[in-house]
Amino acid sequence: MSKNTEITRLTPHGQLDILSQLEVSLLKRGSSADGLYETFRSCSLAVLNVDSKTDDAREVLEQHQDFEIRVVQQERGLKLEIENAPENAFVDGRVITGIQEQLFAVLRDISYVRDKIASNRIFDSATSEGITNVVFHILRNARALIPEVEPNLVVCWGGHSISRAEYDYCKEVGYQLGLRGLDICTGCGPGAMKGPMKGAAIGHSKQRIRQGRYVGFTEPGIIMAESPNPIVNELVIMPDIEKRLEAFVRAGHGIVVFPGGVGTTEEILFLLGILLNPDNHHIPFPLILTGPESAREYFSQIDEFIKLTLGHNARGFYSIIIDDPVKVAHEINAGLESVRNFRREYSDAYYFNWILNIDHQFQLPFDPSHENVASLNITREQPLHMLAADLRRAFSAIVSGNVKADGIRNIEVNGPFQISGEKEIMRSLDALLHSFVEQNRMKVPGKAYIPCYYLHNQ
Repeated sequence: MSKNTEITRLTPHGQLDILSQLEVSLLKRGSSADGLYETFRSCSLAVLNVDSKTDDAREVLEQHQDFEIRVVQQERGLKLEIENAPENAFVDGRVITGIQEQLFAVLRDISYVRDKIASNRIFDSATSEGITNVVFHILRNARALIPEVEPNLVVCWGGHSISRAEYDYCKEVGYQLGLRGLDICTGCGPGAMKGPMKGAAIGHSKQRIRQGRYVGFTEPGIIMAESPNPIVNELVIMPDIEKRLEAFVRAGHGIVVFPGGVGTTEEILFLLGILLNPDNHHIPFPLILTGPESAREYFSQIDEFIKLTLGHNARGFYSIIIDDPVKVAHEINAGLESVRNFRREYSDAYYFNWILNIDHQFQLPFDPSHENVASLNITREQPLHMLAADLRRAFSAIVSGNVKADGIRNIEVNGPFQISGEKEIMRSLDALLHSFVEQNRMKVPGKAYIPCYYLHNQ
């Protein structure tokens, strides 16, 4: 892979202008025991590696072992100094402006979490309210929460490795949303995360909307496998997958789910687990699963799995629309009107869903160790929203073993995860995962998939 071997210096573009000397010292290679520099380096490399064709985080890091990034403190502010960066981040020797913005967004979020969140006793991670406040403060610091704007942010979930027909469909749905003045938030990567943004950008252009928002939420463990796509104009790095998921449901006003794989299923289970909590039954939250005709069977399998595991009541929280982008846009628009009326009636903020009750079990970071995965309680002998929490963790572990550098190493050393549970659930889970493998939804097409998991009955 070609690289730019020259040292390049970059100036902030409205993201972060100054840091203290202490903050700069903590971002130097080998300066901190908590791996802050390596997190900063890997996230920065992901941003520079835009349009990468691989979803293997370790492969990206190995290809760019000589990549360096340094924070340079000067009297007039700070600069970033990069060396041996991917060549496709440059045009005529200059780093693309959007990539520069995303680099400083990485610096902003990594620094803020380390200096203002992790060491601040005001944020009590032992409580649900404390974690929600962490999510709020990170989003506010990133200027991702816009007050006095009526609900119009549509979250789009879906896979990074999808067919051309599915990508084109995502783009058409995004176009219909953009024509109606709706903004887009995704996981910021390629595939079903890029398509809606690209379509919305065209829709916004036709309506002469010049301040369209294309918001990307990611986290350090996944960004290397899903580099931010070029359309993202607001990038936020959350500390972990759970806070990333909470950011989606707190800041978003409705969700559209496109075809994907285990990561998309994890996201669906996270949201359904929240909506199944009796405390949230009165809260409107539009949720649509949609794709082209070729994805009908895919969504049928997801639907059957949800009904088997979480019950028919869970089915009432979403609708499935096949091959009809205009209908998707109409239904989401109607759902956003319900959200607006509800927030107004209950005096809840338009920009952050404070009323939504998220159980602490959904917020706690899950370490996908073999021991933790083996101890998951995947049975229907517990409340359904708690079953959803453990199912979500199982899918999160598979995501880790598939694409995260630490997860891949973990599997190589210790073998596949052992996931056990109720016999009927395991049978349905096996069928669902097998279909993902057959449809090339586990890895980038062209690579043989070796399962990082083993299923067995309790």
